[in-house]
Amino acid sequence: MTSPPDDPQLEPLTRVQVLAAMGVTAIVLLVIARVWLHFDPAGLLPFTASIQDGLIGVAMGLGITLASAAIYQLWPAYRKSADIYLMMVLRPLHWPDLIWLGLLPGLSEELLFRGVMLPAIGLNSLGIVVSAASFGILHLSSPQQWPYVVWATTIGLVLALGAVATGNLLVPVLAHVVTNLVSSLVWKIRQTTAPS
Repeated sequence: MTSPPDDPQLEPLTRVQVLAAMGVTAIVLLVIARVWLHFDPAGLLPFTASIQDGLIGVAMGLGITLASAAIYQLWPAYRKSADIYLMMVLRPLHWPDLIWLGLLPGLSEELLFRGVMLPAIGLNSLGIVVSAASFGILHLSSPQQWPYVVWATTIGLVLALGAVATGNLLVPVLAHVVTNLVSSLVWKIRQTTAPS
């Protein structure tokens, strides 16, 4: 696999910068969620341990990963955008760091966007669209990354639909964690096995 052309808007990051950015982002999102819950009586979407919902979440995560692989092959603008984003975020990380890449965003982003924002706006079409669009915008690292934002927004719709359909925050959390883990593992493996 060849390296994508560099995006002049994005500087290469170090491992410490990526891990720090993930940690700070997770903390900021958790604080926003906590403050929102303090002022909004809607409350948090329930997080219930359920084997059935757990399997739904894992299946959704694997489905999202497969769909992403298909979109990657079919949409050149997304492929370029994803390569730049993944190169920036994943290249400096070590293999054990991928666990944090799965867990931190999966927990903090889902807590805010599907756990707090969705019930506050409403478990309806408006809530689904607003939480998905907000999730997509979070993934905007430069104006040239719009295809990645479109895809993230689409994934936000899927995650919100899963949350509304099951009424369980466990579903989007597991789907998000599985998507991040599997996608990043596949990307790292492809990078290590690709000819130079």
